[in-house]
Amino acid sequence: MGPEAMAGASRKRVLVTGAGGQVGRALAQTVPAEVDAVFLHRQALDVADAGSVAKALAAHRPQVIINAAAYTAVDRAESEADQAYAINAQGPAHLARAARELGAELLHISTDFVFSGSQGQPYRPEDPTAPINAYGASKVAGEEAIAAILGEQALILRTSWVYAPWGQNFLQTMLRLMENRPLLRVVCDQVGSPTSAHSLAGALWRALARPDFRGIQHWTDAGVASWYDFAVAIQEEALALGLLSRRIPIEAIPSSAYPTPARRPANSQLDKSRSYAALGAAAHWRVALRETLAAQATVSSA
Repeated sequence: MGPEAMAGASRKRVLVTGAGGQVGRALAQTVPAEVDAVFLHRQALDVADAGSVAKALAAHRPQVIINAAAYTAVDRAESEADQAYAINAQGPAHLARAARELGAELLHISTDFVFSGSQGQPYRPEDPTAPINAYGASKVAGEEAIAAILGEQALILRTSWVYAPWGQNFLQTMLRLMENRPLLRVVCDQVGSPTSAHSLAGALWRALARPDFRGIQHWTDAGVASWYDFAVAIQEEALALGLLSRRIPIEAIPSSAYPTPARRPANSQLDKSRSYAALGAAAHWRVALRETLAAQATVSSA
């Protein structure tokens, strides 16, 4: 076998679901040289449809599936629970069954919202789940389905507060409101770890090369923030990069002053010690935020 054939034999065929989402797009921008990846939007692979999953996987026959498809509208999930469960619970089950039949690996993204947020210390991967909203419950159901079908052969990677230079996320909402509002009031008594979609994508690609890194794991950027802290940092960094034209007051408020359809965990910090040891530590969330906004500023000025 010549060198070209040997190189081809060692390449991984990876199929990524949810290609149009913020993590799917970040994965597409960071594909390692040794990976042959295909990215499928919902029109080509609807994870909630078992037939769509079977057809797509039969066509592409991947060695690895990265499931970046998710229903993430936390408040809407309270009134659209069926849709949330179809995508977040039934979808992973369909993918896990198809992966088992193909002999493929499954890497799945989950969330800090599987926890209640009442614990006074970071949640470890083995801590009991206790979701307090429909979105979190749907994600727990997806985790349980994967574990029942694939066991420890799959990777379930929980993360938190994901944002990107595109899509619908806290960063983009804050930038829009900061340009259009005279004042912002942001919750200060919910804490977690903002995580760049590019940071999460990098962790997933590194995990792909570590077949011993499976089961339930946690990954976020380093450090802790409240939503208020995150908003203040967004304004400071965006002003420095010229993404905002003015500074507005940001007021810290309790959750009780900003009622939402879905309850949020008060403290959803995740213990990442195991994943940092296996994959390398993440940058502090403020560093990742600066890099994300710098990338957005470059696109805006192009």
